[in-house]
Amino acid sequence: MTVALIDYGAGNLHSVHNALVKAGATDVVITADADVVAKADRIVLPGVGAFRACRDALAAVPGMIDAMRDAALVRGAPFLGVCVGMQLLADAGEEFGRHAGLGWIGGTVRLIEPASDDIKVPHMGWNDVRPTRDHPLIVPGEAYFLHSYHFDAADPEDVLAVSTHGAHLVAAVGRGNIVGVQFHPEKSQSYGLSFLSRFLEWQP
Repeated sequence: MTVALIDYGAGNLHSVHNALVKAGATDVVITADADVVAKADRIVLPGVGAFRACRDALAAVPGMIDAMRDAALVRGAPFLGVCVGMQLLADAGEEFGRHAGLGWIGGTVRLIEPASDDIKVPHMGWNDVRPTRDHPLIVPGEAYFLHSYHFDAADPEDVLAVSTHGAHLVAAVGRGNIVGVQFHPEKSQSYGLSFLSRFLEWQP
């Protein structure tokens, strides 16, 4: 089983790679080759940085967005977006202006606006992951977060889990064979590894 870990210059690739291997993956390929992604059994899109920069970097890889779309939306390969990789699933992001996302899961990525001065932005550190509905990948626990923008989902049914940082923030979204998590599995120790293990076994 080949897991394609997409290299577009905007992800914590080696940490995610090592976590996938620890979780049980035997064939993880870090790749910027659209053909490899198009044929992969599972796909992981990491992401660190600003929404626009990540979106532009992904679009700059020849054929990558089309290969991702064909693999995930047509062929139905299990797809995981992590942090900004999850945010890119949205219709748009509002960091440094409004910019189009992939549009796979309806919503807009917006700045976290704290309700009081004691709520710090970015949302950084360990926090709860609370499932909002049953899903084979998402269980209650604590994970590591680092983000200043959050996924405001258009349809509550697409929200798989929330976390609390002054108010509810989306911790995971999903639709069909596509899942995105705001937390970093590779930094979330046993919780993150068990999540990745479930992703590797998932048959949506």
